[in-house]
Amino acid sequence: MAKTVSEKMGIQEGARAYFVNAPAEALEAIDTPQLELATELRGDFDYIHFFAKSQDEFNDMFPKLKQHLKPTGMLWVSWPKNRKLGTDLTITKVIELGYNFGLVESKTISVDATWSAIKFTHPKAGKVYNNSYGKLKS
Repeated sequence: MAKTVSEKMGIQEGARAYFVNAPAEALEAIDTPQLELATELRGDFDYIHFFAKSQDEFNDMFPKLKQHLKPTGMLWVSWPKNRKLGTDLTITKVIELGYNFGLVESKTISVDATWSAIKFTHPKAGKVYNNSYGKLKS
């Protein structure tokens, strides 16, 4: 049996979650389990999902979201595929920006026909991250 998008993402039932700019069709495609869904960015979260259409939007919002990510949490960033919706984001740019803000990527998936998504987490202590697109700042 094929996994759902939310299963591929590793979203756990009951997780404390927050969505930013999530289009209805993408939420439908993700088909999350029952979540503790917050309506404001307060406290810490297990799962944050940010839908970004531009580098400026990413640079503005990503560090704010990172501040609310639990040490074991995941911050998924979605961007329009193939430069749809006039985006200036690509997978390599999203990885570079995520690393610039101190998070590391671990998985990329397709959400739907419009959106790709990449999972960012806090780096593990002592682990070396060699990514040709992004470098963690010392």
